[in-house]
Amino acid sequence: MVTADLLSRARAGDGEAFRELAGSHRRELQVHCYRMLGSFQDAEDAVQETMLAAWQGIGGFTEERASLRTWLYKIATSRCLNARRAASRRPAREWNMSQYEAPVPTPRDEAAWLQPFPDAFLEGAVDVPPGPEARYEQTEAISLAFVAALQLLPPRQVAVLILRDVLGFHASEVAGMLEVTVESVNSTLKRARASLQRRQQLAAGHQPPPAAGSPAEDAIVARFARAWESADLDALVALLTDDVFIAMPPEPFGYEGRELVARYCARQFGAGRRFDLVPTRANGQPAFGAYLRGPAGVRHATAFYLLTLAGGRICAITRFEASVLPWFGLPRSLPGR
Repeated sequence: MVTADLLSRARAGDGEAFRELAGSHRRELQVHCYRMLGSFQDAEDAVQETMLAAWQGIGGFTEERASLRTWLYKIATSRCLNARRAASRRPAREWNMSQYEAPVPTPRDEAAWLQPFPDAFLEGAVDVPPGPEARYEQTEAISLAFVAALQLLPPRQVAVLILRDVLGFHASEVAGMLEVTVESVNSTLKRARASLQRRQQLAAGHQPPPAAGSPAEDAIVARFARAWESADLDALVALLTDDVFIAMPPEPFGYEGRELVARYCARQFGAGRRFDLVPTRANGQPAFGAYLRGPAGVRHATAFYLLTLAGGRICAITRFEASVLPWFGLPRSLPGR
């Protein structure tokens, strides 16, 4: 609860009192901004802007109209909507497909700005109980597939769906945050649910993933690491579903199906290239930093891989650029063994 003393001090310009008031909500606001923007870096920027705007406007805040948490979410959502609209005006990047060896990558309707979110930043954020009208578990709503699907919705639909179905705010609260009518919120939510359902139907038929940290998850992750590090293509392919897909943000395409993914992996292991994997977690899912073994013994970072599991198989692998490794506390190179 917001104490009258802290609020009074913050309004009087006490920065420490403001940080105590708003700081406890920072992690969950960061997750909220990430869900809306799909980019870890953009979410960081949006949270910074949110805190600055809140500090500048704390003098006008009153608990009679909304709780401090609701007020902060209103500011954060507004900043994210502005960022989404600005992103939509970015010029599309042209890709030279001649640089890719056969097979030609499969076009994919994915957000080019998609980035992974470190599990370390989820601590204290996804544990916040959602409101009574939430339809998604907090862990499900941070999965890479869910966040990727959100990026294909119009900005206002993303905001309404997250605020209502993920965070569980009442329609009247969301209407106040977005400064629209309850009827507008309800109609927008109906369209967003329909669009997201169509997207999720594409993954229908997959078994649910094993629980995070369970023996079942540990077993398949260990088998993947052994196969990748030893360049055992047969063992690797045996772990994949028939419709497995490798995505490679920011490239808007990848490889779909076990055969094409196997050929992609074979190229990675070509010319005697061998890798070491360092395990971590992103978006509540197993992930690895990949390091290429060099002739002098030093191993240099080449990529970041995030696995999406379905039962005892891998149904998707998302390859991110090595630039994301520092977010997970992973170095750009490893010393020789």
